[in-house]
Amino acid sequence: MNIVLATLNAKYIHTNLAIRYLKASALPEFDAQLAEYTIKDPAFNIVSDIFQKQPDVVGFSCYIWNIQETIHVIQMLKTVLPKVKIVLGGPEVSYDVHDWLRKHREIDYIIMGEGEVSFKELLRHVNGEISIEDVPGVCYLEDEKVKVHVQPPKIDLRELASPFRFDEDLPHISKRIQYIETSRGCPFSCQFCLSSIEVGVRYFNREKIKEDIRFLMDKGARTIKFVDRTFNISRSYAMEMFQFLIDEHKPGVVFQFEITADIMRPEVIQFLNDNAPKGLFRFEIGVQSTNDLTNELVKRRQNFEKLKRTVTMVKDGGKIDQHLDLIAGLPEEDYASFRDTFNDVFKMRPEELQLGFLKLLRGTGLRLEAEKFGYTYVDVAPYEIFSNNVLTFNDIVRIKHAEDVLEKYWNAHRMDNTIEYLVREVFDTPFDFFQNFGTYWENKGWSRIGHQLEDLFRRLIEFLETLSNVDIDVVTSLMKYDYLLVQQFQPRKLWWNDRVEEKSLKGLYHRIKANPTLVGEQFEAMQINERELFKHSLIIPFHIELAGYELGHPVKQQGYLFTYFRNGQQPYFYTFN
Repeated sequence: MNIVLATLNAKYIHTNLAIRYLKASALPEFDAQLAEYTIKDPAFNIVSDIFQKQPDVVGFSCYIWNIQETIHVIQMLKTVLPKVKIVLGGPEVSYDVHDWLRKHREIDYIIMGEGEVSFKELLRHVNGEISIEDVPGVCYLEDEKVKVHVQPPKIDLRELASPFRFDEDLPHISKRIQYIETSRGCPFSCQFCLSSIEVGVRYFNREKIKEDIRFLMDKGARTIKFVDRTFNISRSYAMEMFQFLIDEHKPGVVFQFEITADIMRPEVIQFLNDNAPKGLFRFEIGVQSTNDLTNELVKRRQNFEKLKRTVTMVKDGGKIDQHLDLIAGLPEEDYASFRDTFNDVFKMRPEELQLGFLKLLRGTGLRLEAEKFGYTYVDVAPYEIFSNNVLTFNDIVRIKHAEDVLEKYWNAHRMDNTIEYLVREVFDTPFDFFQNFGTYWENKGWSRIGHQLEDLFRRLIEFLETLSNVDIDVVTSLMKYDYLLVQQFQPRKLWWNDRVEEKSLKGLYHRIKANPTLVGEQFEAMQINERELFKHSLIIPFHIELAGYELGHPVKQQGYLFTYFRNGQQPYFYTFN
């Protein structure tokens, strides 16, 4: 029997762990082919590729980001392969199975929940070995009635075969993100999240997990993401894994975890600060909201003071980058409250801050209570809300404007010195900066056109020039500094217009040649010859003093910025008159 396990990933660099567990569990009796595509691939091309495999069974792993494209593919696939059996699984189709089966008759079977046992038993049925009645966890239409079979007992995860040892994957391991799970389930009950539905947490075999990680690193994996919903729910387990990864990691590998920050003990963080190499770990932390009533309504237990302690301690350690998440649109969080939430979290200066928007996922408690909170939402994936009883659609749009520039100007860290000054000294709060600039950006139509790095600087200046309380000289100087900070070679074309007049420039260089300490004793110690000086340095008008400069608190002083570019190093800077 010819079996294909397929999915449409969001990007090529992603890999799908689910279809690999299904393949591993179906062996040795059934050897499925893996077929991964992306949501950007033309449906015709996907169908053509699967058609050439001539499968008897095709299974698709379905999520909110790929379900629409997947449905389009299976409709076409059933036309060219009318006898093929189409099996869907995954979180997007495990709920409301009646709806999926009746709306899309191309679907032969849906597997609910964990599929390792059910999929193999279904293959045995298709192969004529057992009756469909003996297949657990499967749903299908029979005589216009939806049949739903009881799910099998929870799998003993310690017995599952490794999903990483397939020959067809070996050439791609170093080129794609590798996902690994060490547990399933979540101890929390957040009503917007599907993970809250499964009660309890189950663990895989620790030694098998370690062997899989060693294997992936040996094969060149660069980024390994743990998909556990709360990696640190067991302190002893997390400590064991952290120690293992510190001891046995290979250079250049990055491990990413989703952690619950308010339950992380200070001694664990101190251990990481003391022992983890810089850049080895990356934490993703879901804050979602700092509104106590909102958290109570969605059954989310969160101690924000302890969360702040963790984030701050990790940041102060300087070893681990942190990605914090917020969700706009949760119950009883209006625009003003979300503004407070944003400012509460931005105050911690995470390396990345992501604004998400509530999605009323099938199967979640919040979707079932949508009417109670006045939600209006798109009833197709990804089920994003339009509004609720305290947040208008206009509010949502304004927050989306903030999200756009937050991504470009904060998360990308292109001008940290500039942004720090603006959010501290110019705008009432950080959110006000991102939201006001975001709305200006949208009104100018910039969201619909591309941009280069230089455009980001010019557009920010254009926005700031519309305000009356901005010292443009100071801001422009900070932006020049941010721009030059990341350059290893002298830029061929500068984005700003003000220059040192040629005659004055010659005079400045003459002074530096005669007395190199004019631009600092450190520069004099470099012993730079005249040719290298002219080739690798830049002198520009500047309006702040870098000596003693504190982030966010520049001191205005008119003069010049001398920059000497050093390949492989940060440029050397000095301000002088």
